[in-house]
Amino acid sequence: MNILLCCSGGFSTSLVVSKMKEAAKQKGVDCRIWAVGEKDIDENLPKADIVMLAPQIAYRAGDFELRCRQADKKFVMIGQLDYGRCNGENILTQALEALS
Repeated sequence: MNILLCCSGGFSTSLVVSKMKEAAKQKGVDCRIWAVGEKDIDENLPKADIVMLAPQIAYRAGDFELRCRQADKKFVMIGQLDYGRCNGENILTQALEALS
């Protein structure tokens, strides 16, 4: 399973990615999790099973959802509270539920 997080520059999601990787390891979930800035989404979309959009670029959700639909990829918005608290476990659960 390949989980792609996208934010404005790819930097703010690095801690979230780290926390998600910890949660995946604890749960025994085999997955690849990485983050990119919005300008790099097209290059990374083919490698992803799901795209999770950070709250700070929620205004772009319609565009990203359309791109994901066209590429047959799942798309979800990361909850603002979980993102702000870097709750990797909840965000990972959100991805797993969307993919099931």
